[in-house]
Amino acid sequence: MEQLIREKICLYWLSQVPSMGAVTIKRLWDRYHSFEKIYNMEGKELKDQGFLRAGTEADFDSRKGRLREAQEGYRGLEEKGIRFVTILDREYPDRLRPLHGSPAMLYVRGRLPEDGRPSAAVVGARGCSHYGRETARSLARSLAEAGVQVVSGLAEGIDGAGHRGALDAGGDTYGILGCGVDICYPRHHFSMYLEIPERGGVISEFRPGEPPASRNFPMRNRIISGLSDAVIVVEARERSGSLITADCGLEQGKEIFAVPGRTTATS
Repeated sequence: MEQLIREKICLYWLSQVPSMGAVTIKRLWDRYHSFEKIYNMEGKELKDQGFLRAGTEADFDSRKGRLREAQEGYRGLEEKGIRFVTILDREYPDRLRPLHGSPAMLYVRGRLPEDGRPSAAVVGARGCSHYGRETARSLARSLAEAGVQVVSGLAEGIDGAGHRGALDAGGDTYGILGCGVDICYPRHHFSMYLEIPERGGVISEFRPGEPPASRNFPMRNRIISGLSDAVIVVEARERSGSLITADCGLEQGKEIFAVPGRTTATS
């Protein structure tokens, strides 16, 4: 157990290094299978092996002096009601393990989706129509009543309607964030943000305090599809995040469904 905690603290430290993204951390894990060993390596060695960009090795080495700070941060997560689930843990979702660039760690408020139960993503436009909102809510309610876990991004529009439909049915739903799990975005979903962990979980690969930056959401979308057996799209715009989620699902071998628009719609 003590070795596991050391490994998790070293991973937590590694996740704070700016030059270490999810894909790089996963590549390092696949190569060395020990985050403590990676911590003990020299930046130059990692650069020579292609894991660090030129000019970042000194920053990597200098950050080793912050391990105690990382220990304090890691231990402080529990006080904030946040769990740090990693690829070292049995609880880590089996659906994510085989994915390219799968996150080495997840910050969780509540629970993670159960591997042995079906799950579906309900995603779509933020600026949706009344028809789209009600369709997503009804669809998610029916899925939850059938025992399907509903996954979405807690965003405005279709995402929020999907979560609400699952909650209406007393089902399990999971919100995947493009910011830290200690931040509710959008703010007016705060009551649902508090409610979801009671019936499922709020999940992010981004450390607590990370603001909702636009670059985070395509990364977030691969987790939405990754945790789902199927992706259901309701009213997605061209070049939208919902279509990115669908594309991720196709690459991951998931089933993709699109809800037909109204027959009376003019555009």
